[in-house]
Amino acid sequence: MVNSESNNQHSKLYYQQNLPNQMVTAVIVLNKELRIQYVNPAAEALLIKSFNKLADQQLKSIFFNNPINDNRLNQLLTSGQEFSDSDVILEFFDRRKITVEITASSVDFDKSPHILLEFKQIDQQKQISVEAFQQLQWESARDLIRGLAHEIKNPLGGLRGAAQLLNKELATEQQEYTQMIIEQADRLTNLVDRLLGPNQLPNVSDQNIHVVLEKVAQLTSFNKPENVTIIKDYDPSIPDITFDPDKLQQAILNIVNNALQVLGPDGKITLKTRATSNKTINGKRIKLAMQLSIIDNGPGIPEKIQNTLFYPMVSGRANGTGLGLSISQTLINQHRGKLSCISQPGHTEFIIILPITEATKS
Repeated sequence: MVNSESNNQHSKLYYQQNLPNQMVTAVIVLNKELRIQYVNPAAEALLIKSFNKLADQQLKSIFFNNPINDNRLNQLLTSGQEFSDSDVILEFFDRRKITVEITASSVDFDKSPHILLEFKQIDQQKQISVEAFQQLQWESARDLIRGLAHEIKNPLGGLRGAAQLLNKELATEQQEYTQMIIEQADRLTNLVDRLLGPNQLPNVSDQNIHVVLEKVAQLTSFNKPENVTIIKDYDPSIPDITFDPDKLQQAILNIVNNALQVLGPDGKITLKTRATSNKTINGKRIKLAMQLSIIDNGPGIPEKIQNTLFYPMVSGRANGTGLGLSISQTLINQHRGKLSCISQPGHTEFIIILPITEATKS
């Protein structure tokens, strides 16, 4: 490991070579032993380490995984042929992960071959693209389900009406059959209505989000298992925002109730609010927003359904209807907000983002 004076000499050398210290792209320079000789401020921010801590370390020693094979880097020093990789996962020893594009090129400094690596973080762009695709898919699935539901509901009404008329013509001992038809038609109609989702627009007004969360916590406390703890982590600085309290309460309760059904011993559900800025909701940039996180320490959502989690009739539980999260998604969309989820074993987080308007902020 080089000392501080040596680090300063390295830094001075590469500054003199006009390296892009003001670039937003993270830049790392390696010598022929593949040891770090320079990082610009953007790289320090990306790696969350200063140059003094990074200097003279092997590149692979700062990552839990090895994002660039040493053989490729050595070949670059020999051939001078640059290369680029996209969608590279950088995993750190604290398990933090980011996605980057990497460009590697050969440069000479002080008459010695070096490698210049440029890292461009693309997590946000990738997330926006994924969310836009998932939103389009969800809307398509919702429209398909609604179309099928209407096609089913119309003949069900006729079937029930015919059974009612027939019921009047039959003797009492034979009416049990028509009553069964009527009951099953009503059951299917109720299911179809749930598939169609909320059909009334929200009745919105400026409200305190924490009032709704307190109601959710209270309702949950009545039927939660004794081993489950509800944790409140509120940001009191959040101003009133515009929403329908009944509909938002339903959306949150659907998520919380799902968590209650999968939590084991020492289960925890955290209701966390924060003010946040510069969020993208359905392709629109929102300057200021409220972020509500509903976090549980359960087993997590199966990976195979995570991309279709909010579709109707998709459930991770054998006895689940797959309607609760679909309804929550519809309700949040009606508020011009966004509902998303990240999940792994031991940590599932549903994130609701609602815009804070200038009127409610003042």
